[in-house]
Amino acid sequence: MDRSLLDDSRLETLLAAAGIALTPASVRALAAGAAAAPAGIEENGWMALVAPASTIDAAVGLGDALRALYRQAASVETSAAPDAAARLGALRDHLGRRRLDGFVVPRADVYPGEYMPGAAERLAWLTGFTGSAGMAVILKENAAIFVDGRYTLQVRRQVDGGLYEYRHLTDEPPAEWIARHLRPGGRLGFDPWLHSAAQAAALRRACEKAGAELVALADNPIDGIWASRPPMPLSPMVAHPLAVAGEPSDAKRRRMAEAIAGDGAESAFIASPESIAWLLNVRGGDVPFTPLTLAFALLHGDATVDVYVDGRKVSAEAKQHLGNGVSLREPGALAADLDRLGRDGRAVRLDRDTVPAWVWHRLERAGARLREGNDPCLLAKACKNPTELDGMRAAHRRDGAAMTRFLAWLDGSAGQGGISERSAAARLEMLRRTAGEYRGPSFETISGAGPNGAIVHYRSTAESDRDLMPGTLYLVDSGGQYADGTTDVTRTVAIGEPTAEMRRHFTLVLKGHIALATATFPKGTSGSQLDALARRPLWEAGLDYDHGTGHGVGSCLGVHEGPGRIAKRASTVPLAVGMVLSDEPGYYREGAYGIRIENLLAVEARPGLGDDGRPFLGFEVLTLVPIDRALVDVAQLTEDERGWVDAYHARVRGEIAPLLDEPTRAWLGVATRPLP
Repeated sequence: MDRSLLDDSRLETLLAAAGIALTPASVRALAAGAAAAPAGIEENGWMALVAPASTIDAAVGLGDALRALYRQAASVETSAAPDAAARLGALRDHLGRRRLDGFVVPRADVYPGEYMPGAAERLAWLTGFTGSAGMAVILKENAAIFVDGRYTLQVRRQVDGGLYEYRHLTDEPPAEWIARHLRPGGRLGFDPWLHSAAQAAALRRACEKAGAELVALADNPIDGIWASRPPMPLSPMVAHPLAVAGEPSDAKRRRMAEAIAGDGAESAFIASPESIAWLLNVRGGDVPFTPLTLAFALLHGDATVDVYVDGRKVSAEAKQHLGNGVSLREPGALAADLDRLGRDGRAVRLDRDTVPAWVWHRLERAGARLREGNDPCLLAKACKNPTELDGMRAAHRRDGAAMTRFLAWLDGSAGQGGISERSAAARLEMLRRTAGEYRGPSFETISGAGPNGAIVHYRSTAESDRDLMPGTLYLVDSGGQYADGTTDVTRTVAIGEPTAEMRRHFTLVLKGHIALATATFPKGTSGSQLDALARRPLWEAGLDYDHGTGHGVGSCLGVHEGPGRIAKRASTVPLAVGMVLSDEPGYYREGAYGIRIENLLAVEARPGLGDDGRPFLGFEVLTLVPIDRALVDVAQLTEDERGWVDAYHARVRGEIAPLLDEPTRAWLGVATRPLP
């Protein structure tokens, strides 16, 4: 790296020559924030935070200097292997100085969501645990870490059992452990930004049961001892064009304002960045896998919105896109604005399960009239409009072509050896990058060979990486974020000749997959009422799987989206036209193989069904990827099921073949020929 590019005086000269009114220090901060955001397809996109691309391109040397600053910031090591004992000791010393007897450390961010920036990974920094769900409770003399069933093996590999007790997050909730172990008179600290109002209430009840006190802290103690904590990410907020959004932001804002008014509220606090992205037709790049700008918002009854976001992320172009009905506020202004709502006696709608306890209690103390209710954008966002559905179809065609090229390559190469879980996943990512409008993966690919495929949420590491060997099954669960849609698909592939047992289990899963995909049901039916359709063939064989059958999927948003879902757990949310959900039954034989078949389905109206005129719904299959015919035991299928497989494959062939090169097109023709 040319060190002169990093010189402050030279940078100041370049900025001045380009007419950019920023100091070298502020540009360095932008570069550091950009480096803290996940790497994107457009690696220089962050420069829009400094100036428009035309300005940077016209300024001789400025682009090189900005790239050098970014590379320097990205090279800073912030994730060294933790000395867990030292960090735990430092935290206890810090708590002691604040007269606290303990502290709760959730894997959570200020902004509720599945994915978080590195600066929020406090649980991983403290304990070494890197799973997506967990919590630690630190007391003076003991500590415990809580994880769910997905991570019982991982937590024992990553977390020192001499420092932490291993506990199950749902079978023995943290609140129960606290009630038993916190001493009477003790003071348990918590960060009210990292717990919802409902979670804080559960902690308070646990402390009361122990005869102790729950203390809301003004700052997080871990931040005071985490010397190398990365900065918060800075990625540009960008417009999500009407051509793919399908509805202008002002129309969405009016709809949502009417909804909260109908609930007796004058404003609504929106905690979810996904809801804000949908409401304002914007996207960003602050967190992995989901194109979001981290922000809070207040939606008011007049359809105006106050957005609390780091203003450095919002370019002049983004401000113009947002329009006059959206006011940009720095996050530090939120407290005073909430207090103002309270002084005015405003009725504010809040979701107790997602709004940070800090916000709930601030409004409560300020005198606001709280109206408990769901995020008003949640259901509206889930029901895609016709433009969004067209975008999802287009994204799935491009994604299906990339997956088909991958499966053809796998079929021609896997038997020769030398392909591992990680190299296969890398190949698939490379092929997706050639698809148009690709923005990155929608989640970390699950690439499981042989027994690793039986681990439902498996993530291949350098230590666990296995080669794809003849006589085994390979399970790949992956997806992409595209400008016009989000994909999620799982295929299970035989490497070499499968056994009769493999084919039997695969076909049972396929039968359940078909049963759900072909279901028709009256309007008002919830996903939990359909879940048994996918499980019945397995149940009849005395088998089952320990995960949900389907989750909602966003449109260029989260790959896991509420409120619709298909699972055993009771759900009162009816499936509605425009919702996109996964159909992914499976079977997992521990130590041997895993099987899962996943397509995405869009809920659609089925007019003409029912003699009494009752409206019925069904599913449109969006995913267009061949199913491995070598694993299908045709004798187990009914005539209708065979017809479904052949019709699905004919559709895949018809829609995907024009997007392929000739050798892959020939492979697809063989892979999708009718069942024997």
